[in-house]
Amino acid sequence: MGIDANIVKAGDVAAWTDAAVTLFVESATQALEERGRFSVALAGGNTPRQVYEKMANDPRVQALDWMKISILFGDERCVPPSDPASNAGMAATAFTDHIGIPAENVKRMRGELEPEEAAKDYEAVLVDLFGGTPGNGAPPKEAIDLVLLGLGTNGHTASLFPGLIWYTQPERWVLAEYVEVATTWRLTLTPLVINAARKVVFLVEGDSKTEIVARVLEGPLDPIVLPSQTIASTPDPLWLLDDAAASALTR
Repeated sequence: MGIDANIVKAGDVAAWTDAAVTLFVESATQALEERGRFSVALAGGNTPRQVYEKMANDPRVQALDWMKISILFGDERCVPPSDPASNAGMAATAFTDHIGIPAENVKRMRGELEPEEAAKDYEAVLVDLFGGTPGNGAPPKEAIDLVLLGLGTNGHTASLFPGLIWYTQPERWVLAEYVEVATTWRLTLTPLVINAARKVVFLVEGDSKTEIVARVLEGPLDPIVLPSQTIASTPDPLWLLDDAAASALTR
């Protein structure tokens, strides 16, 4: 039952946020020491915002060599970055505008484009950064170092929503999908790309996530209904949970 995962229970929200920032710094430092560059795909939504705000003011984060760091996004709403719903806009306000990263190192999804055009455009961004050929069933030639993910109360992650076409196009790197429950077009990295990352971390906190965390991690396997269950990267994804989100788990 459930999925294999490395579960870390971090305590209250303050401790959880601190743990997330430390994890980011350690991942970046290791990548820069071993490979001379670091790439991270940020999660959108409300939960990560507090982590990004904390990172923006952390001296360890500020001291990273941002000339050698690329920031990507796991998903995006099909809106311009000035729209309040934009993940890139949120990340800029909370984080990327407050660190010394060159603008060209922030690789946002261009949500203002026609959705399929935007998906193809972002696949080209991934080719430029990591090599490989989209659509041939293989992930990019080089892996993203760190992918941060959230978890929706319906079991979605990134913009992989229950029952949508991502499951029928496993060879794609980036998809555009109309999400009826959100009444909006979304762009998303696919499991093919996410599962190839060197490290995948779910950032989940709060009482509203207690039930879905237990369903995803300890319930029956049904990734069409619970798309977050399709993220089974090697090594196993890390789930960073606060006490509230973890409270229904039996392990």
